[in-house]
Order: sequence, then C-alpha cells, then structure tokens
Amino acid sequence: MKIINTENAPKAIGPYSQAVMYGNLLFISGQIAINPLNQELINGTIEEQTERVMENIKAILEAAGMQFNNVLKTTIYLKNMDDFQKVNEIYGRYFDNHKPARVTVGVSNLPKGALIEIDVIAGL
Repeated sequence: MKIINTENAPKAIGPYSQAVMYGNLLFISGQIAINPLNQELINGTIEEQTERVMENIKAILEAAGMQFNNVLKTTIYLKNMDDFQKVNEIYGRYFDNHKPARVTVGVSNLPKGALIEIDVIAGL
C-alpha cells in the first residue's frame, strides 16, 4: 500500500489521504471544488465546480503515474440532480473513447457546501 499526495490537489480536510495505491489499483478520495492554491472552495456555478473537481482528480492521477484512461469507476455526488446534464458535459470532456463505470447519486449536503463531489477508482 502506498499513500499518494500532491501539492497540485487540495490537502485532505480530515483524517484521510488524497489517494491510496494498493497493488495496481488507485482509490482517490472524494474531491470537491477546492482550489489547491488557497485551499478554498470555489463558490461558483456547477460547471465551475465540476471543472475544478476534474482538475483535482487529474492532478492526483498524474501523481500516481496515471491518466483518465486508467479510471475504472467513478461515483458522482450531486446536491441537485437537475445539474446532471451540465456535469455530464464537463465530465465527458475528460474521457475520450474510454468510458468508466459510474454511479451518480443525489445527496442533501456535501462538505463545505459544495455542489458536487467525485471519487475515483483507477488501475494500471
């Protein structure tokens, strides 16, 4: 087991790691729209928050020597399911022909009042 940490993604805001590599699998903790430069939540639109979340995930994947084509499964947590199409549009830009398995769940609240959170499982 190896802990993955990068300055290019937000620091953990609790007792957890950005990601854990176990064998050939990478488990990325849920990412919200925190700017890694100042550790503040981007209080923007769902599109702005989704873009930041995907960039945070990208940074963690890269720190583990992976890319989005290594992603096996994602879970998306949305505060408002009416944002589903907007999220899909931005999310889809990060995956070309590779389409990982995915679950999308509507939730009543997220850390720091975020509109979206995504966790990832990737593999080599």
